[in-house]
Amino acid sequence: MDFSPSPQVEQLLEQVRAFMDEHVYPNERAASEALDDEVGPGVPYPELIIEVRERARAEGLWNLFMPDERYGPGLKNWEYGILCEEMGRSPVLAPMAFNSSAPDTGNMEILADHGSEQQREEWLQPLLEGEIRSCFSMTEPETSGSDPTGLAASAVLDGDEWVINGHKWFTSGAVGASLAIAMVVTEPEGHPYARASMILVPTDNPGFNLIRPIPVMGHDKGPGHCEIRYEDCRVPETNLLGERGAGFVIAQDRLGPGRIHHCMRAIGTAERALEMMCDRANSREAFGGPLADKQFIQDFIAKSRIEIDQARLLTLYAAWKMDTEGKRAARQAISMIKVVAANVVMDVLDRSIQTHGSLGMTEDTPLAAMWRFSRMLRLADGPDEVHKMVIARRELNRRAKLAGGGAESDGAAAPQPAKAG
Repeated sequence: MDFSPSPQVEQLLEQVRAFMDEHVYPNERAASEALDDEVGPGVPYPELIIEVRERARAEGLWNLFMPDERYGPGLKNWEYGILCEEMGRSPVLAPMAFNSSAPDTGNMEILADHGSEQQREEWLQPLLEGEIRSCFSMTEPETSGSDPTGLAASAVLDGDEWVINGHKWFTSGAVGASLAIAMVVTEPEGHPYARASMILVPTDNPGFNLIRPIPVMGHDKGPGHCEIRYEDCRVPETNLLGERGAGFVIAQDRLGPGRIHHCMRAIGTAERALEMMCDRANSREAFGGPLADKQFIQDFIAKSRIEIDQARLLTLYAAWKMDTEGKRAARQAISMIKVVAANVVMDVLDRSIQTHGSLGMTEDTPLAAMWRFSRMLRLADGPDEVHKMVIARRELNRRAKLAGGGAESDGAAAPQPAKAG
């Protein structure tokens, strides 16, 4: 493994850093307020963020996450990971600036991989152009989000239309979105991992009812984490994404790169928090000397440096394995980074907040906002506990096969449909 950036990536990295210094960091606070005040139906981005996005696009810093050269620069997962870390230093504004924010990134990837020509023209192209936003509608309040085999929302084919009924929440970004990708049960008698399909639903469709943005740690504005009710929501049969019953297969295609992106952004957030911790320690006097001289602060900083570097290398390894051996071969590494990065960023942020004292709890620094934003990573795309269970099960299966004289394998977390590959 060699993680030395190519000349292309080195140039992009310099451009991203310069752009962040000039256009992102100075506008963070104002952009967050504008997201809360201006986003609404038909308004995916506030004017301030549109201006920043137009500058980024003019500089060629656009759709950097797309590995397909038809749609982006064609970077490998680990190469984009390096750029994604920089974006994570401002986890709300920066990804939006470069048209690389979730859930749009994952939705664009699966539209590119699984969408029909008509679907790509109608939905992928406007997303790539930054004209619209999208949301991903999977989690349900009445079923366990950590076990999506229990999904209850359904779609029934009636003539040439799907009729969708169900109750969803945490459909992130729905307030300003034009498209929802709904994961619903279309094959109720099928294998547990072949019951669900993905269907494209325009958010202005009758029967798509946005009930409310759910308050998350007291915040319920901006693009929102929304509660949705699908009530006899009819869409054309051609709005099926991929094959019937292939929802889990498509979800896995979506989650691999998405988890890499989440983890690299988390590392960027942690890196910035460590820098702020060091600056505070060097400048703040207490009990007869700078905080930097205190042993417990040095312990904070040393642990943070060690943990960030370990997390970065493990994440780059997972991305490299995806690039060289494919998403399935990288499953174990992807599960591990999801646990590691989500916990490291919270630990480093907590130490940095503690070092800043009461200032760290206010909105006068980015730390409190970054803590609120980052806490969801221990639940999003699978809670820590499920990833640990999967990691352990694969290790146990691998050892059992070796003990039985079988070939070494990473095992499997659960039965997968044959089409999973």
